[in-house]
Amino acid sequence: MRRGFKSEAERLADRTRDQMDLQPHAPLPIRRLAQHLHVEVYAADRLVDREMLVELDEEQPGAFSAATFHLPGGRTAVVYNPFSDEGRTNSDLAHEFAHILLSHEVRELQQIGGHTFFTCDPEQEAEANWLAGCLLLPRTLLLKEAYSGADAAAIATRHQVSLPMARFRLNTSGVLLQVRRGGGARTARSPLNDEPT
Repeated sequence: MRRGFKSEAERLADRTRDQMDLQPHAPLPIRRLAQHLHVEVYAADRLVDREMLVELDEEQPGAFSAATFHLPGGRTAVVYNPFSDEGRTNSDLAHEFAHILLSHEVRELQQIGGHTFFTCDPEQEAEANWLAGCLLLPRTLLLKEAYSGADAAAIATRHQVSLPMARFRLNTSGVLLQVRRGGGARTARSPLNDEPT
């Protein structure tokens, strides 16, 4: 990621949440964020045969999580995998909304099992991961949770995000180090090496 992006993303997430009248430590209602951004959200099985989704998942598990489409008339739609649980869906939608907030352009075509996918470049994917985490789990919220002794699993459940997303934010935001240095809760630890999904 380019220099300074992480701080910019934290500020953009705070601004977006403030525009939605959310308290810094409040959970983010993902459908309200969609409305705020004027984005339509659909489960993929409303648009294509469910059997096609099953076939794709058998071909390459986890290949499809969510995708953004820019439609005629200025409409934007995000389509998500209906087989994912709520925490994963919220994390996937936040990732797509982050691409929208960052005005990322589609750059690559990929073929998986005879299906064509459009993707962003790796740097843009990393930026969207980071901003999605900031939107769902801002530092103020993470600090409150960590000082109360909550671990990644509790945070994921309470704020309806995926466990990898909760671990990613705890491990990369500096919150755990801040809590340890401040003599706070010792139980707010989680394994490293996770990427958000």
